[in-house]
Amino acid sequence: MEVMADDYDTRELLRPLVFRLHENVPEIVREVLLERGWTEFDKEEQDDADWNLYWRNSPFRMTDHHSIKPWQRLNHYPEAVRITRKDYLARHLKRMKGAYGSALYEFSPVAFIMPNDYVKFIAEYSKERQSIGRRPSYWICKPVDLSRGRGILIFQDIKDLVYDCTVIVQKYISNPLLISGYKLDLRLYVCVTSFCPLTIYTYEEGLVRFATEKFDLGSLDNICAHLTNTSINKCGASYEKYKEGIGCGCKWTFSKFRSYLRIFGIDDVLLWQKINNIVILTLLAVTPLPVASNCFELFGFDILIDDKFKPWLLEVNYNPGLCLDCSIDDTVKRKLLHDIVELLNYKQIDTFRRNQVAGTKTGRRRVPWSTAGQGAAEEAPGLLTRRKVAKCPSASSVQPALQAARESIRKVATLTKKSARVHPRKTLTSQLRERMNMPKIPSQAEAKNKQLPGTGHSPHKSAQLNHWLPTPNFCNYKLTTRPYFLSDKDQRPIPRVGGFVLIFPFNEAALQASRDGTDVKSIIKEIKKLVSKQLPSKEQNTKKRVGYLTSV
Repeated sequence: MEVMADDYDTRELLRPLVFRLHENVPEIVREVLLERGWTEFDKEEQDDADWNLYWRNSPFRMTDHHSIKPWQRLNHYPEAVRITRKDYLARHLKRMKGAYGSALYEFSPVAFIMPNDYVKFIAEYSKERQSIGRRPSYWICKPVDLSRGRGILIFQDIKDLVYDCTVIVQKYISNPLLISGYKLDLRLYVCVTSFCPLTIYTYEEGLVRFATEKFDLGSLDNICAHLTNTSINKCGASYEKYKEGIGCGCKWTFSKFRSYLRIFGIDDVLLWQKINNIVILTLLAVTPLPVASNCFELFGFDILIDDKFKPWLLEVNYNPGLCLDCSIDDTVKRKLLHDIVELLNYKQIDTFRRNQVAGTKTGRRRVPWSTAGQGAAEEAPGLLTRRKVAKCPSASSVQPALQAARESIRKVATLTKKSARVHPRKTLTSQLRERMNMPKIPSQAEAKNKQLPGTGHSPHKSAQLNHWLPTPNFCNYKLTTRPYFLSDKDQRPIPRVGGFVLIFPFNEAALQASRDGTDVKSIIKEIKKLVSKQLPSKEQNTKKRVGYLTSV
């Protein structure tokens, strides 16, 4: 049972974490959290901020991100749709290919966004048709904002291209890796705990999804032979039949796939290194995103492997499916959700869901929790520590909201008095006279340009003033809480949590380049170094063995 003990005078009372679910969230999310001893949020009985995890299928409003509390997590990052809509992804990858070269960004098939790119597509199509001795390409047409294989069309002759919405047309990979004649792709789970600094985890286990009919370019209209989407294949006639080399259904785990490759002597380490590079390069294409704290994004990367053992990025999924269609789904997705909760790195103090300043429960009013002064210099802003948090009342002595507010005001007044100079109480006249004689305060830009080293206000007084006045960081909604994904020991991303493995930052240079704004150019330079270390002879040996595999 995932409850955490209260070390602050609660008479050994154990408190559970609280989750909040929006409508249409898959039932497995609730099941996993209840298995861990969490309780579900009750909006009739609890304050708006009295929860630890809010999970929903649709994006959150920016106001939700701006009002996040230190003990809370949201399961979406703002504007993550930049790479999950097929047309947006194509534009970003095209831009990165132009900026950093096609050698790195050749993992995505040539794409045209229709109808805007219709003329360009016709030019490319005609050029191929007129090439002597060149076999015409196959093309795949996908609606930009649909999922689960809906509306997909595969064609070779342009007269078969028909669409009634915005679509993306890409070259169809006509030489996929086959196992016993069946096409497959990989559903890779990627969790981004932060875009600034960029922090990426991939999940070791995942799903290998098969088409349920044997691959055949002569029947392009047979979607069960060309598409691997479970939502399509589970309705096919061969789904429940035993398929030689595949078995029943249409899924394997990554573990089974790796074992299968090793039977044929294929070194899959190189494959996963290439896939990790694809993930990093794809996410770099959308940085920076709006600054947000205490949130994460679970992506589903769909990767296809061709018969030369080259991985291709097909698309990136927002809210990857968590429905349980078979026992393999349950095995992979249930453990995945458990490990996501571990990755969120909740602390004992998060169970109390209280503000740091007053040590009382929050209501519906937003209260800034950033710290200043000497304590802020010693720790990250907003870090909840035992030394700073006031004692929490026991369950039997929880005060009403009004009393809590009065207590907060009393503490603010007390601290304010301590920072004030010892003077008799001033009259209104004396206050006006002081204000008239006060020198003009320069603007922020003027102060920045005119201030010299060693000049300015006393650090002690500035710290006390900033503690109570809104800061530029607070007004601009910059990070005010210590990132939850950093290790308490060295303030670096935790390298491994359950089945999640940190793939970025992958070295010290990449870590430094991702701090204080993402230095994409420097990160690309480090990735090129990694790619150059791959041995050509090792890759060539792998290709030979894959050729034998596809012939079986």
